[in-house]
Amino acid sequence: MEAYRDQYATIFNNGRGIVLLGISADADTTLAAWARESSFQFLFGSDADGAVGTLYGAFDPARRMDDRSLYVIDPEGKVAYSARPFRVLSAASYKELDDVLDRIAPLPADSSG
Repeated sequence: MEAYRDQYATIFNNGRGIVLLGISADADTTLAAWARESSFQFLFGSDADGAVGTLYGAFDPARRMDDRSLYVIDPEGKVAYSARPFRVLSAASYKELDDVLDRIAPLPADSSG
């Protein structure tokens, strides 16, 4: 998640009208404290029972945690892109994500420079 935080301004243009939501099986109080201490600019949701992760095929019941996956939901509410796992250390992963975001949430013309 720190990779998303550190590249938030670049990839998401500080929001770009996109809602970025991190889901974790951690308890809500643990997740809230960690997010606050780590200065995240986006939202987190606790999926303590793994119900959301199970729906998206990301939850591993044996480990009681979600795999590192990324889903982009388009304005119509459909999954426009998924990366399972999302390779946080790969520049190509961020280029691919940026291309998807440009397609579904293009930047305003005056923000290009």
